[in-house]
Amino acid sequence: MLTNPAIRRYNRRVMLLSLVYAALLFATIYLFVHGTVHGPIAYVAALLPALPLIGIFLVLGRYIVEETDEYLRMLMIRQSLVASGFMLSVMTAWGFLEGFGLVPHIPAYYAAVLWFAGLWIGWGYNIVTMRREA
Repeated sequence: MLTNPAIRRYNRRVMLLSLVYAALLFATIYLFVHGTVHGPIAYVAALLPALPLIGIFLVLGRYIVEETDEYLRMLMIRQSLVASGFMLSVMTAWGFLEGFGLVPHIPAYYAAVLWFAGLWIGWGYNIVTMRREA
């Protein structure tokens, strides 16, 4: 499966964007901790770490389009649907709890963190399902 060209391109793109994300996140934190950004530039700087994450979402969509193996495409779509359902469920439940003052506020970017965690849950679901079907 790792010899599949679409998967290799997907992995390469995600790894590159992950490195860019880490670099931008550390740089942005450094700038804000040291108080070196203000005004409109602060808004731009704060958005920089979001760009590679958005890129990863686009790369996933591109992988689904580029994948020629229908079974592998279905596995990734199912994994993404599990991740989306997990993230939306947790964020919705947390939103109601927060709305009624029962839990503290969490930043909205945790939705992406939950979605990426949901990809692992979807991967596990795919493994269990494949074993059951075999």
